[in-house]
Amino acid sequence: MPAPLHIITLVKWVPDSQLERRFTQENRLDRSEGILGELDEYPLEAALQIKESLTDREVRVSAVTVGPEGASAALKKALQLGADDGFRLTDDALAGADVWATSAAAAALVRTVRDQADFESDDDAEWLVLTGMASEDGESGAVPAQIGERLGIPALTQAVEIGLQAEHLVVSRISGGAIQKLDVALPAVVSVTDQANDPRYPNFKAIMAAKKKPVSAFDLADVGLAPAETVPKVELVNVRQRAARPAGQVVTDDGAGGKKIVDYLAKERLV
Repeated sequence: MPAPLHIITLVKWVPDSQLERRFTQENRLDRSEGILGELDEYPLEAALQIKESLTDREVRVSAVTVGPEGASAALKKALQLGADDGFRLTDDALAGADVWATSAAAAALVRTVRDQADFESDDDAEWLVLTGMASEDGESGAVPAQIGERLGIPALTQAVEIGLQAEHLVVSRISGGAIQKLDVALPAVVSVTDQANDPRYPNFKAIMAAKKKPVSAFDLADVGLAPAETVPKVELVNVRQRAARPAGQVVTDDGAGGKKIVDYLAKERLV
């Protein structure tokens, strides 16, 4: 019987992109109306597909998140989609966390979840960390590589295809205009793009089953971090409304509309 596999998937509670983005008086993003980040559904779907393909192996998919108490809503959605359990790291010291602080907290949470996992088999579990290609609020895309560095394991980004073969992970990733195919031994961190799969929708049975799945909450002390280890390196000092886009130019076709468009494109040096 192969060793168990633990797939730890990072998810994030982000402001709903359908609503206007707002900032608080402390220059922090208003997260009062949040959802599970859409880009986080792709790594979760990849994790579930790997689990479903390994019918002869004990596989657990854990969803983990760093954020305020409201981030539980992101975990709830992840459990409805198929994750087996959820873990949330919440601490006042993480308010306003930048990429550096977020990766420190996320890496510590991943390490804790991995160490506390209990499997039926006595064999040591292999593990894999999956993330989205970027968060929809910060949009840096830098956290996955920093988590890999902090955990001391390889990090592969921009994955469009993932397959597990024996004890190796085969990943196709975007690199400029090329698709690279890479082979890496576990453990590893892989960020998954929105081209990798089509995330599933939770059905009524899955929604009901999610209510019985375990969710654990930690603070920084629980994952072995002191507040001083998550002090942001970058501070947002000011936020101002972006200037409104100027109105477009309307070209009326009076028989010379085509020429007017060509003249306009030439003026803007677009042709």
